[in-house]
Amino acid sequence: MSTQQVALSRGRTNLALATLFFGVFVLGCAELLVVGVLNLIAADLQVSIAAAGTLVTAYALGIAIGGPILTALTIKLSKRAVLIGTLILFALANLVPVLVPDYGLFVVARILAGAIQGLFIAVGFVTGMSFVPPERAGRAISVIISGIAVSAALGVPLGTLVGQTLGWRGSFTGIIMLSVVALIAMVALVPAVPRTGSGVAGQARYAFAPRVLAVLALNFLVFAAVYSALTYIVPFLEGVTGTSGALISVFLLAYGLANAVGAFGGGRFADKNAARTLIVATCGTAVCLLALYLVGAIALLVAPALLAWGLFVGGMVPSLQFRVVSLAGPGGALASSLPGSAVNVGIAFGSVAGGVAIDNFSASAPLIAGLIIAVIAIPAAWATSFLKPPMVQGAAALTPDVA
Repeated sequence: MSTQQVALSRGRTNLALATLFFGVFVLGCAELLVVGVLNLIAADLQVSIAAAGTLVTAYALGIAIGGPILTALTIKLSKRAVLIGTLILFALANLVPVLVPDYGLFVVARILAGAIQGLFIAVGFVTGMSFVPPERAGRAISVIISGIAVSAALGVPLGTLVGQTLGWRGSFTGIIMLSVVALIAMVALVPAVPRTGSGVAGQARYAFAPRVLAVLALNFLVFAAVYSALTYIVPFLEGVTGTSGALISVFLLAYGLANAVGAFGGGRFADKNAARTLIVATCGTAVCLLALYLVGAIALLVAPALLAWGLFVGGMVPSLQFRVVSLAGPGGALASSLPGSAVNVGIAFGSVAGGVAIDNFSASAPLIAGLIIAVIAIPAAWATSFLKPPMVQGAAALTPDVA
């Protein structure tokens, strides 16, 4: 995807990218926060744990379906205005459950918040890439997307702690306050960027081209493999590794931090050779899942296997996004919202596959389910490495942004 570059000093560029990172971090915290306070929400709203869990599903559906729809609807608007507007709406969506004790309205608010997150991330990628030269686009993506990984590693545990201390509404109030901080930073530090010259119709045929769909399928396979195992990693650590209590949190934190480091550093590999990075990372994921299965009873070996797994998974994310956007060519602005959809569908499928495995076999079975999907993903990664961006003369022309 070719874009007109915004002339910024290195310091201003770093501040703008840091602001986009922080925005994604805040949204990522809100996405996963419910998991840590699920029991508190269920008790307060007088619904079952399963019903409260629907709030997680609702958010994922909002990202998967609502994100691309909102991206399409706002494709020709000022990117800066869209980013500012999303943060305002996101704060309001999270204010709803704080003020109104209604489960149904809470679900609707979560769907809306998820859709807004999908839009913010898609527009954030396009905006961030316009601040750097093309050869550094992968690194810009990695800075922004690492906000999700950091939120999972640090933001969610902190939000859960606040929820346990001040109640679950206290956690959501914290999200609202952070959203306001991100909004102020967005207004102050992120400049206007070039506006895409074509509308939805002009971009859709590139964004949904077979070459793009192929990499989206790889997104699906990779995250289905990961979440087949990761969703049920706690039962594995308890039943196979023999860990419990605070030590489980240490293992999960190690994975989360490794994932964040991988996401942040993976941009350099995306810039060098994104296609090759995906092959290596997919193979690495399969090897780590096999290693966890084989050494699961030895805690000292499980720890480095989890660290390596987190690095591989985080490290491939910038390349997955970069490949989709670059292969879409002139449709990159619209295509930037699609990996989030593929990832969330993959997560849902992987969770179901892992659930079937653990219900019918053992605590180790989800690892095998993930390994099988990862093995399928390896030739898919190899096959997509031969795909090339479209050669379209003049398609990259963009019109100046006026906001």
